[in-house]
Amino acid sequence: MPRLLRIDASYQADGSVSRHLTGVFAEAWRGRGDAYTVTERDLRTDPVPHLTHAALHWAPTTAPATAPAADESYREAAQTQRTLVAELLSADVLLLGAPMYNYSLPSTLKAWLDHVHVRGLTSAADRDTRPLRGRTAVVVTIRGTVHGPGTANEHRDHVVPPLELILGEEFGMEVAVVMVGRTLSTSTAALAGERRPSRRSAPPRPHA
Repeated sequence: MPRLLRIDASYQADGSVSRHLTGVFAEAWRGRGDAYTVTERDLRTDPVPHLTHAALHWAPTTAPATAPAADESYREAAQTQRTLVAELLSADVLLLGAPMYNYSLPSTLKAWLDHVHVRGLTSAADRDTRPLRGRTAVVVTIRGTVHGPGTANEHRDHVVPPLELILGEEFGMEVAVVMVGRTLSTSTAALAGERRPSRRSAPPRPHA
């Protein structure tokens, strides 16, 4: 049974471009047949707590230090991590809604990454332990302005690179990126010059 894990990290409940696009993707996935299921996790309404124990960065068999097993807060944190990792490992495709906030990842998404990036469990430690290798990860990332080669913000993207590093290099997943920019150009006067012309207002093409 093919499974999609959809994770939304936008702080907006309504009007979010990333939520709209991940929603379209999820509906298309369901439309492929009853066997295609979707698990949804909304980091806005159900945020993941930050890791509180360094030992959770490592699988129990590879942890460099003894985990404080007697600590109740550690046991609760470890259970949360097991839930999140199991959710990820059960997915055939990962779909992330990752808007850019202050040139970086939403803090809730970073907390989720800290839980699921576990040496010796989801990424390799002293051996090739990468159960997600070859699976697909789709990153839907939204920017209010323009980013890319030749722009003033060319080197200010701290959303896609860490996701490609962790999901691609560490987990071995095939990462596809869907990027939408200029979303603030319709609501921010200072960015009106970045607005793309609509088809109706675009100048006619010259004849060949």
